[in-house]
Amino acid sequence: MRNPKKSDAAGNGRRRSNGSAPGESEASTDGGYNAGMAVFSYIIGGIIVWSLIGLGLDYVWGTRWIVLAGALLGAVGGFYLSHMHGLTSSRTNAGDRHAASGPSQDGNTNAK
Repeated sequence: MRNPKKSDAAGNGRRRSNGSAPGESEASTDGGYNAGMAVFSYIIGGIIVWSLIGLGLDYVWGTRWIVLAGALLGAVGGFYLSHMHGLTSSRTNAGDRHAASGPSQDGNTNAK
């Protein structure tokens, strides 16, 4: 004889194989990791690109300091881009909409 509780648990295990809570999509579970990788990519990419531009200008003009200025400019520019894309803020995800906390405008809590 089959145990109905056991078969339901096995069926639920097959549907949610990623171990996340029900109703939680796979994209929302790794949002912090993706945002961190995007910030890292912007900053490192900016440093590499602007350092190479500075290296080329150093070669053309016979100087040795523009490569450092380019690296600094690339780091600042990468952080600026990640900030403008909303990746460096400490706010919650847009999908996590919660009710406003604290008392209401008129001071009543509306509790029943």
